[in-house]
Amino acid sequence: MEMRLAKRQVKDLAAIQEIVAQCKICRLAMEDQEGLYIVPMSPGAKWENEKLTLYFHCAGEGRKIAALRKDPRCAFEMDCGWRLTGEENAACSYSCDYQSVTGAGIVRFVEDPEEKMTALAAIMTHQSGKEFSFTEKMARSVTILALEAETYTAKAHRSE
Repeated sequence: MEMRLAKRQVKDLAAIQEIVAQCKICRLAMEDQEGLYIVPMSPGAKWENEKLTLYFHCAGEGRKIAALRKDPRCAFEMDCGWRLTGEENAACSYSCDYQSVTGAGIVRFVEDPEEKMTALAAIMTHQSGKEFSFTEKMARSVTILALEAETYTAKAHRSE
């Protein structure tokens, strides 16, 4: 589907990567027997050329885990740079600056300890800007999800 306001679409890969790097929350949307479900999570991102993988650390049980074990498809949304703009006394002049990335993909449960350590480091770097290392013992004790984005688009609105 073509973006309605094509002028807001961000196509430059480096710019998309920068938006992802700035977004500290990623909302995952999935469906289970109770219906649609969305949850905010703290991501870590890994890029291989144009391929985006988002990593998440979470509890090993609960509604999200049950839903993803049954159907690993999900959609995601990340946004940042929100700023209300407009003339103070002109309601219809208001708008909002923002940057966002939306997409869909397949979640897999990471079992390999090496990849878990890489994922944990990516999450912490993404969230804190600092480098951390993890032991295999630490990696074995956590649940890590990897969302391999099959599609994604980026969008930005900046008032001048």
